[in-house]
Amino acid sequence: MAQSHRSLRLLVLSALALSFVAGQCFAGVAAAQSAIPGWVLEKDVDAPSYSVVEPTRTDVNVDSVVLSCEHGAQHTGLQLRLYLTEAGPIAPLRAGARTTALKDDPALELAIDGVSHDVRLVFAGDSIIVADAADGAMPILSAALVRALQRGRRLELRFHLLQKAPGQASSVDGSAVVELQAGRGGSAVAAVQRCAGKREQQLAGGR
Repeated sequence: MAQSHRSLRLLVLSALALSFVAGQCFAGVAAAQSAIPGWVLEKDVDAPSYSVVEPTRTDVNVDSVVLSCEHGAQHTGLQLRLYLTEAGPIAPLRAGARTTALKDDPALELAIDGVSHDVRLVFAGDSIIVADAADGAMPILSAALVRALQRGRRLELRFHLLQKAPGQASSVDGSAVVELQAGRGGSAVAAVQRCAGKREQQLAGGR
């Protein structure tokens, strides 16, 4: 597990380096164009345990989105993780928004092809986990949401990040868009799902 996370982190850092070399780093505002053409699977392994993609458009400091298979209390499931461009909290890139206090409990609206899915954010070290289910204490993606990621075309992440005045309704303070069928598309999601299935079989065989 530790080796898998180290490899995953190296791939994300490599993506950051590619973005910099290609001149695709954030300019502080506006939408960023992805240097990675869609989902990229873990390399040089028979059963990839993760896939990474960059948003095609974003005005928050989300750099990479990673789908990975993880061991839970009873099963192996999939997680969706957000990696940021810099250390610190998730925040809008707009200069004016940076002067507004961030919420202690940021929220996320997740939609695939316009269909909303109830999810929560779990902060875990250098990444943010997006989940709608759990295996014991471990947040994971439900089978329905995994199918939607595999079959859908566009993932939209809409964030509620800034504190509002008393009585003021919550609003979307930033968003990120991922084209799910770019690059390896749904086959990348299926490959990571197969890894989870193989690990599940291994766990069952060891009981």
